[in-house]
Amino acid sequence: MGRRRKSGRNIDGMILLNKSINKTSNFELQQVRRLFNANKAGHTGSLDPLATGMLPICFGESTKFSQFLLDADKGYRVTGKLGEKTETSDADGEIIQTLPVSVTKKQLLKVMENFRGDIKQIPSMYSAIKHNGQPLYKLARQGLTVERAPRDITIYDLKLISFDSPWFVLDVECSKGTYIRNLVEDIGDQLNCGAHVTALDRTWVGPFDPENMISFEELSAIKEEQGFTGLDEQLLPVDTPVADWPELHLRDDLAHYFLQGQAILIPNAPTDELFRLYGPNDKFLGVGEVDDDGKVAPRRLISTE
Repeated sequence: MGRRRKSGRNIDGMILLNKSINKTSNFELQQVRRLFNANKAGHTGSLDPLATGMLPICFGESTKFSQFLLDADKGYRVTGKLGEKTETSDADGEIIQTLPVSVTKKQLLKVMENFRGDIKQIPSMYSAIKHNGQPLYKLARQGLTVERAPRDITIYDLKLISFDSPWFVLDVECSKGTYIRNLVEDIGDQLNCGAHVTALDRTWVGPFDPENMISFEELSAIKEEQGFTGLDEQLLPVDTPVADWPELHLRDDLAHYFLQGQAILIPNAPTDELFRLYGPNDKFLGVGEVDDDGKVAPRRLISTE
């Protein structure tokens, strides 16, 4: 049998979807893919159904670079409630413990100091981390609990926006792999009253401006009025996932060899980081890194077909 052909349009680029509440990230992705009639699309890191906010969605060639966004720093605004712990550490789970709350703003601020900088965090059983090939949340739904190793994360900034006991609102800037549900629960534990997340909004990812976010409803309205032409005008360029990386420009012959997958010699190329490369007329070629021979080797290339 021949290979099954993909259906849909060949489109490249990215949008910053403003995810709706009570929808899974995959549901939102599939809605958007169908709206664009795109044959290839993927998101760059799930948000819980409870969460809203920035969900970058990549199409076509941009999906080759979406993995790099998984490593990007992120920002959140989270609302927590003291005095109640839930199964999932958020409002979607059943309450498993209720404790009295006698916390002052000063006490909360003091405990928050323990969660700034480089810290270790034990992931929730209701996370997507896999244990022997099974996501932890599937094991948790079977009533199973397994030991989880602490993970190194960084909280770059942690600000108290408001406190009206038992409610508190935080702004969090953090590294990849940070579970905000766990952060809120751990703060509650140190205050001896427990806590869980009642609302969560991802305000930014990597270098992306929140003002460029767009909702599915807005995209639907654009398609109804302007068709695919209007939708395609919303696409950010293919290189958007790596737009904040250093860049190198190649002359025509070097660009040709690079696109063939060959390592090329470029004087003064950065040696300690990935970078994006462009050919004549500022055509984006892909990303590369310096190999052990001091040459620039391709890491991810765009298709030339």
